[in-house]
Amino acid sequence: MTSRKTLSTIDADTLLSTTLPPTRFIIDRLLPQGLHILAGAPKVGKSWLALWLCLQVAQGTSVWDFPTHRGTVLYLCLEDSTLRIQNRLFEITEDAPANVHFSTNSDTLGKGLEEQLCAFLSEHPDTVLVIIDTLQMIRGAGYDNTYANDYRDIGTLKALADKHRIAILLIHHVRKLKFDDPMDMISGTNGISGATDTNFVLMKTSRSKNTATLYCTGRDIVYRELRLEFDSETHLWNLLSNESPQTVQPDARLLSLLSGVLRQQPEISVPAATLLKIIDPNDVEGLTPNLLSRRIRKNVDTLGKNGIMVSFRKSNGERLICLRRADRDANITTANTAPIDPAKGANQ
Repeated sequence: MTSRKTLSTIDADTLLSTTLPPTRFIIDRLLPQGLHILAGAPKVGKSWLALWLCLQVAQGTSVWDFPTHRGTVLYLCLEDSTLRIQNRLFEITEDAPANVHFSTNSDTLGKGLEEQLCAFLSEHPDTVLVIIDTLQMIRGAGYDNTYANDYRDIGTLKALADKHRIAILLIHHVRKLKFDDPMDMISGTNGISGATDTNFVLMKTSRSKNTATLYCTGRDIVYRELRLEFDSETHLWNLLSNESPQTVQPDARLLSLLSGVLRQQPEISVPAATLLKIIDPNDVEGLTPNLLSRRIRKNVDTLGKNGIMVSFRKSNGERLICLRRADRDANITTANTAPIDPAKGANQ
């Protein structure tokens, strides 16, 4: 008798009551955990950009206007020699950090690469970024470039990135044909561009010029176009402009309302309806309990960065919103620390 594997499921009620960790960003607003593609024409400057990203992340230094989260970086520069990498390092830095690791050879997908990456991550648990230059080099010679194979390979790498909560950036090529949508320029089937979390396409305005646009789109970032200029002396891509038509501003009003609650009481766990009565006793905000709950969930990360920690739990059949001030354990004396009476509200 053959045994059947059962599906691992979670019911909707439990899911709504479960606090999940927010998406981890390696480069704020630009490069989250997961699997990503950086595509561009040959010799456009992808490898220079990749090497600079390695150094910036390893040192915790901003990438243009985007802060980074410092950690160990692995760069598989599979089309280069050790000498070439050394020469490039000399060109762009005089003090390379020790937490950037290079390899000019590796096994291919399905033939040892996954095990090699897992071994490295085990030896360096603070790793946050792996760059593979290029995708084609880890697929081997004579590869059958079909949708099924593309999707399988991307899925394998994505599963590894998700499991370890790191970012894996694949350097890839673009088609020779021109398309109106830069994302359609990514070489291969839709199994590549559709299965990744984020796609970046670096396109020069012309071969003879040093300016280019980095088109950025993904599941966890807003669409943006970064205008860049390559400095042939420093070999760095400098930011000229950052166009982000879909930029979402933090919910400043929500932050203000919840801050008012926590100024009076550093920690509170109540249903959404009760919290709404506390922050808006006169019903001037036009909110409903469901709308308030959704706005809080969408802003968990932003609220956390502003000192308001949010979690959710279920008690006695009610779903509670749990708020606490990040400094609640500090010895702070205020003139207004009495517990909040839900019947009176935050503005009593």
